[in-house]
Amino acid sequence: MAKNIAEKASESSVKKVSIKHLRTMKNAAGADVEIVDWEESKDVDSAISQAEAELASAEAKVTELKADIVEYKKIKG
Repeated sequence: MAKNIAEKASESSVKKVSIKHLRTMKNAAGADVEIVDWEESKDVDSAISQAEAELASAEAKVTELKADIVEYKKIKG
């Protein structure tokens, strides 16, 4: 799922971001269109922390999948 991330105006000294979660669908003519699935706002430090945690999780999954491929290739011969 794609995201559109932009700075959001804030009354406080804490910087905020607006995150629009986008989904691609087809219109009646068959062309791809992006729609906003949902939108959220959060402080930028929280957004960075969450993104770093998601990255670490994704890297762990990649490592696991690479190990799986090695095992499958051993079986294949």
